[in-house]
Amino acid sequence: MASTVGRICASRLLRIGTNTIRSPVQISKYSTVKGWSRGKKALLTTMGVIAGGAGALLFALEKSISAADLELHPPKYPWSHRGYFDSLDHASIRRGYEVYKQVCAACHSMKYVCYRNLVGVSHTEAEAKAEAEDQLIEDGPNDVGEMFKRPGKLSDHFPSPYPNEEAARAANNGAYPPDLTYISPGRHGEEDYIFSILTGYCDPPAGVVLREGQYYNPYFPGGAISMAQALYNEIIEYTDGTPATQSQLAKDVTVFLKWTSKPEHDLRKQMAIKVLVIFTFFSLVAVYWKRHKWSSLKTRKLFYQPPKN
Repeated sequence: MASTVGRICASRLLRIGTNTIRSPVQISKYSTVKGWSRGKKALLTTMGVIAGGAGALLFALEKSISAADLELHPPKYPWSHRGYFDSLDHASIRRGYEVYKQVCAACHSMKYVCYRNLVGVSHTEAEAKAEAEDQLIEDGPNDVGEMFKRPGKLSDHFPSPYPNEEAARAANNGAYPPDLTYISPGRHGEEDYIFSILTGYCDPPAGVVLREGQYYNPYFPGGAISMAQALYNEIIEYTDGTPATQSQLAKDVTVFLKWTSKPEHDLRKQMAIKVLVIFTFFSLVAVYWKRHKWSSLKTRKLFYQPPKN
């Protein structure tokens, strides 16, 4: 059988110049490279080799630089919202807000989030209004040109703990606590990184010397971080009675920060499901139309029969 196929293929390849198989000479006539000079071909080949080598070198250097950082990469945690059809845990968002309010808000701002954003996500409108009214917001000027304090409203942003960056640095040994609104997508690893930072404090290994006001965290670049460990077991008490362990506190505030950075997370997945359903339906309609309507029109042949005299 194999020998028969070989003879058939050989006989077909020998038919050069026929209408079925074009000869190599005929094929080369259509090549865009045929008219290039030898120098141009050599130049382009050299440029391709140099570009490929430069790309490989940059890739190798990038990997070596990352390894030189002595930075521990966070593990992958099984977050409940990472599935294609999974939403954020809104009970966890509410608990994470409590952690931010009672622990993180002492140093970190969240100036791009309003109290009205909590409505329908983690709080009712009345609860969000009560949270806003607990804060005194600086407003003004009044009729005499003076600033004054007033209870917060739903339209107000979360207040910052410091009036300016200089005051924040002075209160934190020169380190500026970053705003936490978009902290999650701004770090490699996102939720995994934040959770690991909050739970990764430990004693420095032998040979590592920390300056005054610094703490050791292997997940932070360089290992020396100016933020002290903030989460401990039972440091706060959840209103829903959930045990406030360190890992639970870190998990809830991480989910809360995920929501502040991507408040459209759930809506985007809902829209994706709708798009997939509609696209699938219209794809089936298009296949049916192509198979049973258009294909018959495409293959239709017209026969002209002249009239008989």
